[in-house]
This record gives sequence, structure tokens and C-alpha cells, in this order.
Amino acid sequence: MSVQHIQDDRLVAFFDIDNTLYSASFQIAQAMAIRIHAYIVSLGHSDEEASRIRTDYYTQYGLALRGLRRDYGVDPIDFDEKCDGSLPLEEMLEPDHRRQLLEDIDRSRCRVWALTNAYRTHAQRVLEILNLRDQIEGVVFCDYQEEDFLCKPEPAFYSRAMQQAGVNDFRKCLFVDDSHGNVVGAKRFGWTRSVHFREDGHGTDEAFTADHMVGKQEPPDEDEIPVINDLQQLREVWPDIFVQAADEALPNECARH
Repeated sequence: MSVQHIQDDRLVAFFDIDNTLYSASFQIAQAMAIRIHAYIVSLGHSDEEASRIRTDYYTQYGLALRGLRRDYGVDPIDFDEKCDGSLPLEEMLEPDHRRQLLEDIDRSRCRVWALTNAYRTHAQRVLEILNLRDQIEGVVFCDYQEEDFLCKPEPAFYSRAMQQAGVNDFRKCLFVDDSHGNVVGAKRFGWTRSVHFREDGHGTDEAFTADHMVGKQEPPDEDEIPVINDLQQLREVWPDIFVQAADEALPNECARH
């Protein structure tokens, strides 16, 4: 999934995975937070120290793991196995209406990729459980095996996503994520069609939840960044990429001639 693709003129819709392609009501982020906290405690810290370290690392590095690797020499693969890998996702997750949303995207107009701050194994596992693997052309993930791996909202990570997806026009990139910081970062990078997914009743406390959420950023301009509370609202925000929108446009085009 990390190979560079041939340039393609279609749009590319990048979907975040955790708390976006499944509901935050499954509480995966909370379960992850407990495991990350326990991991830091296992390094010899008290509960109070572990909470402070995790929050500080989110703010400073974007991911707790990056700080743990730099300051403690933590093995990222070991961290992944004991945190992400230990989650009983098969018991916690189940497919929902989001598959239909992806199926309704007109693939002659738009390709679909996933863009996650998780490692490859977690991303693939989640997509498999949600029965979405066949709907996603490729996954851009945090490569924990790199010494200084990239993550959202770093511009270089969005640049890598474009390279891997084979797109060089910023205007062709669509992006949706449940994190304010990630969406703001993408917008500043040049992805002007970025959308913030803020699910009703499940706001994300970014400094508390999962290692895949970035630290707190300055609030985005809500007048410039669309905010949705149901992923189905992408049909309204991005009407040009859905099959129904394309089909319904035909009679209107004919009426003008």
C-alpha cells in the first residue's frame, strides 16, 4: 500500500479511519487511552506522571508514541502490539451504513483512500472488520519502522499521501477527519476541500483519547471549514463525487440545451 501510483486525473477522497469510518460510540479511543496510559506506567511512572507525559507528548509531538520513542527509546512495534494490537476490535466493532456511503461514490470521478495516524496492521484490521477493504484503494499510515515517522497534521504527511495516491493537484484532494487539528493542518497545506467530522454526542477530547489523535490546536475558522455531525452529510458537502448526484445532473444539463 505504500507504492507510488501512476498519475490519475480523478479526485481523491482521503478518509480518516478511527472515529470516522466507525462511530466514536464504540469507544475504541477510550480503550486505547487506557492501554497507552498503562504502557507509560510500565516504564516506571506513577499514574499522575503518566497522564502528564501523555498529554505533553500529544501537544508536542502529535502522537504519544513519538515522544516515547525519542525520550525513552520505546520500540514502536512493541508499543503497537501492546496498545493497538491488544484491542479486542472484533468484539467492539461492527459494520454499519458507512459502507453504503463509500459504495455510492462514483469511482469514475473519485478514488477513495484512507489516511490514518495508526500503523498499517491496525488500519488493515479495522477495515477488514468493517468490511471496507474492497472500498479503499490504498492506505497511508504512520510507518513506525521509520526513525522519525510522519503523522497528521504535518505537511510532509499530506505530501506523502498525495505522492502515494498519485495526485499532484491540491484541488483534487478531499479529506474528512474527526480531529480539528488534522483538518486545520490539511487546509493550511492546501487541501481546501477538507471537512471536520464532529459526530453528535461524541466529541473527541484529543488530549485524552487515542494515540491516533493529535494534540490540541487553535480552533479552526468554522466559516471556512465545513463541519458535519453525520458522515452521510458528505453527500451534501461533496455532491460531485456521488453517483446519485452525477445521475441527477443529467436532466438539468439537457434542460439547458
